Amino acid sequence: MRISRDLLVGMLLMLALALVPPVADAAGNGYFAQTIARAMVFGMAAASLNLALGYGGMVSFGHAAFLGLGAYAVGMLMDAGITNGYVQFALLLAVGAAAALVIGAICLRTSGLYFIMITLAFAQFFYYVGVGLKPYGGVDGFTFRGRSDFGAWLDLGNDTVFYYFVWAVLALSLLLIHRIIHARFGMALAGTRANERRMRSIGLPTYRYKLAAFVISGALCTVAGGLLADLTQFVSPDYMHWTRSGDLLIMAIMGGMSSVCGPVLGAIAYLLLEQGLGAVTEHWQAILGPILILVVLFARHGLMGLLTPRPGANRV
Repeated sequence: MRISRDLLVGMLLMLALALVPPVADAAGNGYFAQTIARAMVFGMAAASLNLALGYGGMVSFGHAAFLGLGAYAVGMLMDAGITNGYVQFALLLAVGAAAALVIGAICLRTSGLYFIMITLAFAQFFYYVGVGLKPYGGVDGFTFRGRSDFGAWLDLGNDTVFYYFVWAVLALSLLLIHRIIHARFGMALAGTRANERRMRSIGLPTYRYKLAAFVISGALCTVAGGLLADLTQFVSPDYMHWTRSGDLLIMAIMGGMSSVCGPVLGAIAYLLLEQGLGAVTEHWQAILGPILILVVLFARHGLMGLLTPRPGANRV
C-alpha cells in the first residue's frame, strides 16, 4: 500500500509528539511537555474546525463556543463532585453534538458573510452566558482540583500519563477525520464545497452533508475543550471569546487546510511563536502578524505544504 506524503509527514509528526516527554525529562524541562500538551489540545480544536472549514467550505467564526462549552462542562461536573471520566466525556460528545446540531441547523440556512456573522454571534452569546455565571466566577472564571477519573489504570493526575492521554485522543480524532474525508461522505462534502449548486442539481442533499460535518466538527471541538479544562484545571469565558475562534482559524490556515495534520502543526508553531516572542517583547503580535502574512503569501498550503510540496502550489 502506497503511503501519501501527507500521511507520512503526519505519522512522523505524531511520532515526534510521542517522544516529547522523555526528551523533555532528559533535558530537565518538564514545562515544555506541558506546552506541547496544550498545543495538541488546540491542534485538535483546529483540526475539528478544519473539517468544516477546509473540507466543507464553512468559515465558522464561532468554534470557540464549542471549546468553551466543553471546558465548562468538565469544570462544572468536577465542581459538583462528578469526576468519572467516562460520564464526563460521554456527556461532552452528547452536549457538543446537540449544540452543533442546533447552531448548524440555523447557520447553514445562510452562506458566505452571513454564515460567518451568525456563527460569531452564537460564540459571543455563549461568551456572555459564561460571563453571567457568577457562581462560577463570572468574567474571571474558576479553578477546580483534580482531573477526570478513569480508574486506577489511567491516572490522569500524573502529567506524563495525561500527556499521552491527550496524544491518544488527538490521534483518534485525526484518524476519524482522515477516514471521513476519504470516504464517500468526504467526497460529497468536497464536491459541495467546490460547487454546491451542481451537487444539488444531481440530487445530493448538500444541507444534510454540511450539517453532519458541522456536528462532527463541533463535537470534536467540545472534547478538546474538556481536555483543555483538565489540562489547566481552570475554566474562563475567554475560551469562548471571538478572538479564540480567530486563533483556531489562524492555526488551521497556518498549518495547512488541505491536510488532516496541518492544523496540529499550525497550532504547535503558533503557540511556540507566541511563547517565544512573548518572552522577548510584550508586543509579540506585531511580529507574529508579518510572519503569518508571509506564510499566507509564500505557502498557500501552509506549513504542511512546505513539507509536502505540490507542483506550483506555493507560487505567488
